[in-house]
Amino acid sequence: MDVPPYCKHFKVHGCHLNSFACKCVVLAFIALILRAVLLPTFHSFGGAEQSKLVFISNLSLSLGHKFGIRKDKFLEVPQIVWGLNNQKIAFARACLTAKFLNRTLLMPSLSASLFYKEVELLEPISFDKVFQFKKFNSLCNGFVQLGEFSDLRNQTGAFELQKGSGRRWTPERDLDQLKQHNEDPYNEFDVIRIIGKNPFLWHDHWPVKDYAKVFECLVLVDEIMNEADKVVSRIRDIGATQVRSQNESPQNGINPAEKPFLQPVPYVAVHMRIEIDWMIHCKKLEQRSNITQICSSKEEIMERVGNIAGLKTPVVVYLAVADSLLHDPSILSGWKEGLIPYEKKKLGLEGTYKKFPYLIQSAIDYEVCLRADVFVGNSFSTFSNLIVLDRTQKLIRMGVTSSCGVDVRWPSYAYNILGEAKGPQRWMTNMSGSSLQAISYGSNDILCCVDP
Repeated sequence: MDVPPYCKHFKVHGCHLNSFACKCVVLAFIALILRAVLLPTFHSFGGAEQSKLVFISNLSLSLGHKFGIRKDKFLEVPQIVWGLNNQKIAFARACLTAKFLNRTLLMPSLSASLFYKEVELLEPISFDKVFQFKKFNSLCNGFVQLGEFSDLRNQTGAFELQKGSGRRWTPERDLDQLKQHNEDPYNEFDVIRIIGKNPFLWHDHWPVKDYAKVFECLVLVDEIMNEADKVVSRIRDIGATQVRSQNESPQNGINPAEKPFLQPVPYVAVHMRIEIDWMIHCKKLEQRSNITQICSSKEEIMERVGNIAGLKTPVVVYLAVADSLLHDPSILSGWKEGLIPYEKKKLGLEGTYKKFPYLIQSAIDYEVCLRADVFVGNSFSTFSNLIVLDRTQKLIRMGVTSSCGVDVRWPSYAYNILGEAKGPQRWMTNMSGSSLQAISYGSNDILCCVDP
């Protein structure tokens, strides 16, 4: 008599089962599953011990999640590398892959340094040195789950899953591989360890809204947040001084002491991509894609920021620029009257940044740009794209679903695309996207009116 396929796994482990015995084992297994699902409901009034299942409220990744995210089965991924926002995307992709496999993601190692080819020079840094581990699980409870290696009961029970590569490894084949490893016998392994390329290079199967949910759960540790607070406070203090100076002018005749600031003085943040390596990259990208609205010169950025409709001046413009541009005084000159440019060197905070590795410096700058009253970036930059995605989420929570014809608080703009009045194009993230590919690799599809 043939042995059913699901019995072969037991036979390999020394359980020589005939068909009848196998059916008994399967029935017992089903009973255990039903017990795990039903008992938490019946015992909720009696203080039963914590279930090993976290129930899912979002079903956009419902395949394999009939009973919730398992806290006793794990996914392990390679070290996450490259820039801050590439690492955030890679981390979210790993989380969503773990969700698809109905597993808890083991806390991955990030990279503090930035090397694209010299992998041996990468400086690993623990996830919880950058982002708050407990806060992440609290905010993402029921959606994705992050675990620690100390949670493992069986250090040897890992199955190694080799990710495919090359042109023949299509998104369809990749998804089929994940579906296959979401079933027996792979479900028996405590850990599935994915080996090969880092998660940023994996095929993308998840919608923008799922990525946005993971990003919302990423909260920087207090040390980094405190450094960002210092930068923002310094920018606003300078802005307040400039406004007071204007108010003290003879034509106003106002004593600033008689009119204290009841709210923080606003500022503009510009993610200024004009460094040499970026310009080389974007010029090649323009040639390959036959698009001209990717690169922007320093002069074009200055002109378009100066033409933002309704921008009240004087206002401090914080320039988030590469370190190579900090010693280029030309980026601070040529701005329209009333726009007062500062970067971290002029703020007197270059030394503060230098205390930290590249990843932390980027995280501070990201937070400063995220909090800006007005943000202007490049729509082909991952850094700019993720900031706008976060800001779009904030607007949606306030009930704002479009940036057209409305005096939107915290507006964002793309300076590489010409908008109204020769200014930059208004920018909100299209939250209905089926994948994050446009955000990962840049997009010229910047719409004024976007339904979330």
